Amino acid sequence: MIPVERKFSAYLDEMQSAAIIMPLSYEGGISTSFFIKNGELEEALEIKERIEIEQAIKYLCIIPFQPQFGQTYWVVDERGEQTDLQIGSVIRTPQFDQMFYYDGNDLGVRYGKEQSVFKLWAPTATQVILKLGKPDGIGSELAELSRGEKGVWHVAVPKDLECWSYSFLVRVNLNWQEAVDPYAVASTANGLLGVVVDLEKVKKTKPQLPPFKHAVDAIIYEAHIRDFSIHENSGISQKGKYLGLIEQDTVGTDGKPTGISYLSYLGITHLELLPFHDFAGVDELGNSLEYNWGYNPLHFNVPDGSYSSDPCDPYARIRELKAMITGIQKMGIRVVMDVVYNHVYTREESSFEKIVPGYYFRHDANGLPSNGTGVGNDIASERLMVRKFIVDSVRFWMTEYHVDGFRFDLMGILDIETMNEVQKEASTIAPDTLIIGEGWDLNTPLAYERKAIIRNQMKIPSIGQFNDWFRDSIKGSAFNLYDKGYAFGNEHYMEAAKQVLAGSVGLERRESGLFNQPNQTVNYVECHDNHTLWDKLLACLKDSSDQLRMDYHRMATSLVVIAQGIPFLHCGQEFFRTKDGVGNSYKSPDAINQVDWARKIEYERNVEYIKGLIDIRKRFQCFRLRSADEIRHSLKILPEPSPMIAYTLNMVMKDPEGWTQLLVMVNPSQAKQNLMLPDGEWFIFADKEAATASQRGIVPKGQFSLEPVSINILAKK
Repeated sequence: MIPVERKFSAYLDEMQSAAIIMPLSYEGGISTSFFIKNGELEEALEIKERIEIEQAIKYLCIIPFQPQFGQTYWVVDERGEQTDLQIGSVIRTPQFDQMFYYDGNDLGVRYGKEQSVFKLWAPTATQVILKLGKPDGIGSELAELSRGEKGVWHVAVPKDLECWSYSFLVRVNLNWQEAVDPYAVASTANGLLGVVVDLEKVKKTKPQLPPFKHAVDAIIYEAHIRDFSIHENSGISQKGKYLGLIEQDTVGTDGKPTGISYLSYLGITHLELLPFHDFAGVDELGNSLEYNWGYNPLHFNVPDGSYSSDPCDPYARIRELKAMITGIQKMGIRVVMDVVYNHVYTREESSFEKIVPGYYFRHDANGLPSNGTGVGNDIASERLMVRKFIVDSVRFWMTEYHVDGFRFDLMGILDIETMNEVQKEASTIAPDTLIIGEGWDLNTPLAYERKAIIRNQMKIPSIGQFNDWFRDSIKGSAFNLYDKGYAFGNEHYMEAAKQVLAGSVGLERRESGLFNQPNQTVNYVECHDNHTLWDKLLACLKDSSDQLRMDYHRMATSLVVIAQGIPFLHCGQEFFRTKDGVGNSYKSPDAINQVDWARKIEYERNVEYIKGLIDIRKRFQCFRLRSADEIRHSLKILPEPSPMIAYTLNMVMKDPEGWTQLLVMVNPSQAKQNLMLPDGEWFIFADKEAATASQRGIVPKGQFSLEPVSINILAKK
């Protein structure tokens, strides 16, 4: 882009209001009059206010008519010097939003063998040209687009364009920018250009999945595609790739399952994968030395090429991602896609900013881009065409790739109406879609009551949110390595632990909870962010034995599995995953981020214990109560002394084997604790040594002894 030289500048800030900035270096910044012209049109501007700013004078002027978008207007000063009227903050006004909202579902390219139709929303552009590149990379063609209603530009190219690359040349404010189609579904390596593909060639049918009736029936397991298979002992040949994740019957050095076969054995219901839409930070043509979690979004509807066997083949990443998703679903596991609609990698280089500058991102009161995300830009989801893009994208991933759910990164940046629209659209396509997100309250210029955050949970009742109250009460603060939570023996967190184990909906003396219903709480103590649970234990219990650390780790993970709400596990958590003390490994090498399958062998007893608890959760409906009312009627806290927590769970549905009540007893202390059993004949399902979904023997009546740092689950008929 060649910068336009201007002696002074003029901006359309409202529909009939312009701000003219005259530098002091130009005639002392003084002008007594201005007029606006376009062809034969010429009208005087009314100067309403004159403001001295740094090194310039700002004139606020009234325009006697409403300028037409898509045309170039010139502002002329008293000396006859002229400058173009640039699109300013008018683009962020409700009037602009209403004027140019387009409700069609045909943006992007629609491929046909006889012709392909391209449509681009660019209401402030004065000219748009389609640039086409031949499949062999030699030579290009240009086609001019025509402006239509609502600022949508279009052109039909009457030839077979399969595998041709394309981009748009867009002229806004006299500047030309080349941009990739925001609605592109395929790209060249590293996302440099969009590619025209025939999606009919890669259609797949979604496999039949086990019934999924309620969000609390989910057991989410978070993994990164590369981390999952890259370790030398993974037993997987296509390491770090889409297809590596679904290699069947892979085994470790002990001959026992790894990979997707292991996940099926473990019993999870949903595999949440860190971002696999196209992202920056890893050279797809490089030697794979670079690493990134994927939270640097480039093209939201294109699979990332670094996980593909051939990033230069635009079809390969599509075929392989679809095969991966289908392969996971064939194992009876649903796929949750981690999506990053809250920001882009680099605002200035994004297609959004190049095509409609100033629209897609939030700006503060001074007109500067906001930074609630911490990466330099915040997506303005409250604007109609931004909201539409997000909803369209969700629809695309569901209908084209058959994903089963979404995890919204930094959801608190997004607005409530957008999230409810997403949920509505997703539920229309598949009623059992699982949607969760990070509802952190971030510093972005959006009214508090509009933010999709935990404190506004009542306004987004169908969306699960990561529960930091659960996290910090059970393991201690995620941001203070040395803070120990209830699971690590800190009885000061005991009352909070009772509440979060009951779904954070408010129990006994606490009339209201953090959430209204259990489907809204995603319970976790470890995820890709921050230190792993094991690394935190190494820091806060540095003088303790490994056995005690393992006991505490098992305690924390167990509480996640048995708590009311939605349990969430981090890949490898069940075998004490470590990142060697690295707390933010978003671009750390494989040596730090890889899932070490050798640890699964070393800590097989813990794996079996967590698998057993998962089986117990799935076996007994009362660990998956569906409403706050059910929890309050079924779950009763027993009056045991600190630091023990004991509670009963009454069956809300008739149990097929006749069990009527469960008793859960938690002892986080390093001493044995005794508890008087309630009346009845009790059978053991879980104790310190083992956990299984079938009863392991009868418990003598009277006093029951709880081993140090243990969870015990009993049942009676």
